[in-house]
Amino acid sequence: MGWIIGKGIGIPFRMGGAGLGSSYWTQQWYGVEINEANSSPDVTRIASDMTGHGGQYLHAVLPVHSQIKACLLKADGTVNYYLDPTDWTKKADGSASNLTGADGNVMIEFPKYYRKVDNPSAGIYQHKISLSPLTGYQEVPKFYIGAYKASANRTAPLRLWSVVNTTAEYRGGNNNADLDAGDNTQLGKPVTYIRLTNEARPWVRNIVSGEYKWNVITHRHSMLLYELFIIEYATLNSQKAFNATLTAEGYKQGGLGAGVTTVTPATWNTFNAYYPLIPCGTSNSLANGTGEVNYTIPNFGDASGAVKVNRYRGVENPFGDIWEWCDGASIFNEGAGGVSKFYTCDNPANFADGTATNYDHRANLPIANTYPISMWHDDKGILIPKDSGGDAATYWCDYYYASGLVNAWRALRRGGGADNLSDAGFVCLYTDRAATFRNTPVGARLCYLP
Repeated sequence: MGWIIGKGIGIPFRMGGAGLGSSYWTQQWYGVEINEANSSPDVTRIASDMTGHGGQYLHAVLPVHSQIKACLLKADGTVNYYLDPTDWTKKADGSASNLTGADGNVMIEFPKYYRKVDNPSAGIYQHKISLSPLTGYQEVPKFYIGAYKASANRTAPLRLWSVVNTTAEYRGGNNNADLDAGDNTQLGKPVTYIRLTNEARPWVRNIVSGEYKWNVITHRHSMLLYELFIIEYATLNSQKAFNATLTAEGYKQGGLGAGVTTVTPATWNTFNAYYPLIPCGTSNSLANGTGEVNYTIPNFGDASGAVKVNRYRGVENPFGDIWEWCDGASIFNEGAGGVSKFYTCDNPANFADGTATNYDHRANLPIANTYPISMWHDDKGILIPKDSGGDAATYWCDYYYASGLVNAWRALRRGGGADNLSDAGFVCLYTDRAATFRNTPVGARLCYLP
């Protein structure tokens, strides 16, 4: 008997029977079926073998998910070392790790895998993933997502970085040194008050000048992360209460909890004018796992300063605390009587703002604020809000902030901030501002595409 480690829980599998080295796993797929006529956000698990080789279930073993790992990634894209999956103070070999930036960016590595979306009937969508290129499946190349919301390495040239570092070199927020000695310090926090076009994108490209592998997280890769969550937890509601107990079948249940979304807005404003609240690495005790940890913001001003910092397979605060810019997506509003057009670009070298050049028109968006009841689905892994009419407990659960039909280009922010409550979540999107906009609760996250 061997063990697969995920979410801090060991799942047994039979060596020589259904071990991950077995050819059995390379012939299988697993996923979920989403019925958009059903208002419940919970979805149905499906797989090529729901009884399981050797008595094991694909949804218990999670062959693709089980290969997600944390590492220190050097600027040239090579892995310096992997982290111990249960203790990030250590490398995988047991020696001491360094998460301060000296050894590279703290990143989560997602393996190459294959995915497919089937639409067997109206409103029914089947999202499937596999370790192998099964018929009709499209490759998702290996990619990396920052374990933390991005800090700013302020040594010239200024770069975005994914680290745990409380020195002035990595001061977060708007780099206000006057707060260093206070409870509202920005030391150790993510950088915010940055524009996508003027700061976030050029600063991440400064990691390696002249290439386009380091990026602000793309909308596509944020949605691939969400899709992996949906398949693992069989719910569209990422804010569903966290539950560490497996089902009788060995499946995950629950969600990621509210996350850092529950603070009182006026108190947050008084405390630090809506700058970040959570130090990077607060949930590191969960290592590669999924869950939430308690954190009390020092002298916040009211009881809402007691929050839960969540984590999904090593990715801290996948929503909440601050908003994240997303790259590779733009919105054009045609003006009164027109439509809101959603565009995406697959080539990071062509990421730009305020243009349809090198971008593909994917779908039209709702023109008013809404909780979507349905999405546009595709084989690239991009989910796009479609029809209106839901709420925080039904359908897709997360809020879509529309920009109206003012004739203009808009950029994409995702996730929600520390005061967005049930509006927040993996697929909470904000499209009301241009890429030149900046605000105190708006930052970014790194993405590396080899």
